[in-house]
Amino acid sequence: MSLPSWAESLGIRDGQRFLIGPDGRPDLRVNACLASAKWRNLDEGTQRDYTYSVGVWLNFLVKLGISWWETTEEDAQEFMFWRVTDPENDQSIQTNSFSRDLAALKKFYKWVNAQYGVFNPFEDFDPPRITRNENVKWLDPGGYARWRELGLRGMDLSGRPDRWWKGRNEQRDVAFCDGLYGNGLRVSEWASVTLPELPRYDRRRAYYTCELADACAKGGYGHKYWTPRSAMKGVLAYVEGARAAAVRRAQTTGRYERLSDRRLVLSTDGTESVRLEDGRGGTESKSWNDIGPRTRLRLFRRTDHGLEPVALWVNEDGLPRQGRGWEHTFEAANQRIKDLGLESFRCTAHMLRHSLALKWYAIGKLVHAARLGHLSADERADFRAQFGDAWHLVQTMLGHRMVETTKEIYLEPFRSLDVEMLLAHADGFPVEAFMASVFTGHPRVRTDPLAVAG
Repeated sequence: MSLPSWAESLGIRDGQRFLIGPDGRPDLRVNACLASAKWRNLDEGTQRDYTYSVGVWLNFLVKLGISWWETTEEDAQEFMFWRVTDPENDQSIQTNSFSRDLAALKKFYKWVNAQYGVFNPFEDFDPPRITRNENVKWLDPGGYARWRELGLRGMDLSGRPDRWWKGRNEQRDVAFCDGLYGNGLRVSEWASVTLPELPRYDRRRAYYTCELADACAKGGYGHKYWTPRSAMKGVLAYVEGARAAAVRRAQTTGRYERLSDRRLVLSTDGTESVRLEDGRGGTESKSWNDIGPRTRLRLFRRTDHGLEPVALWVNEDGLPRQGRGWEHTFEAANQRIKDLGLESFRCTAHMLRHSLALKWYAIGKLVHAARLGHLSADERADFRAQFGDAWHLVQTMLGHRMVETTKEIYLEPFRSLDVEMLLAHADGFPVEAFMASVFTGHPRVRTDPLAVAG
């Protein structure tokens, strides 16, 4: 029996995560949880993050000499202290990151408790109060344009091409980041998009309405997203340019033909469904909405020039680019900018999501101000009840289920935005006269008695 056949007979699937102990041996109970349906039902990114959290916990216990099946609530408290607060830990994390650890460990222990009767030290463990990072940053349009020109396009500080620039994936990386800045998707979500899901280019459209599949969205919550024409134009240019060249090179060398785990796409029905070879001489139909990121990387279609990946984003060798590969793109761009002498001018993928939210919140405030300015108080209240406010706009753009999530996660960058907008209009405004007029006679406001008497 071959190794793949043996693994399949045991129910082991390709890409299944597992952990090995310090003695070089796997713990069958731990890995049974990671192979369970409970774990498999998590989306790809959550599986990766949760498995990492379990691994960190197990390593922590190894250092203490404690078996994971003999832990107490006090051990759980010590773990949180070490992860979040301990000054001796130079890799401490924030409370919101620890909440992910906590969710993972609650799920892990709930499963092993049901299967093996192991005590769950996290069962009554309340999540810590999340304190948002005071260093949250975002880029305005000018800031993003500068970061892109320096980090991705190889310009120097004067705006001219840097003769030392050796970037090879400029068109792809710019198209990807422009897309993130334009549509606000998460990296894993934007990285999962396939060619059949791209809209046709229409220069008359300012924004393109697209659908994110449930299987590729965080929490399984697929939703509409909007990509501006400028960003979509860059994506389509990449498809016809750098991507086509990389695919042609791979076809010439027969790279795709040698892949053993590919799935062949026979036909597609727009963005609704896809018909695939099932590997047994037959076919099967699936909804695009149910095909996750890992499967999408294995999908190919036949063209006049040979096999071609269905995935939108590919590496230089023509193979589909995994979502985690984009971390390197941002790291390399930030390092290049640092080498140019701009020490603190950095950008992350999530900053682009914050930045989109900032832009649309500002737009929403201005649009609502313009639409409501002539209405009475009652009419304004009725308008907001029917159409929502700027927060609901940002909620829709980011694909959150509840507006409370949008406010909780993005509150800090926007808390002072209303103040900043007010200040922008305050220059030359007769503040003293205005306040004297408004607050004269107010029992808790002291105004100039001489001015009032006069």
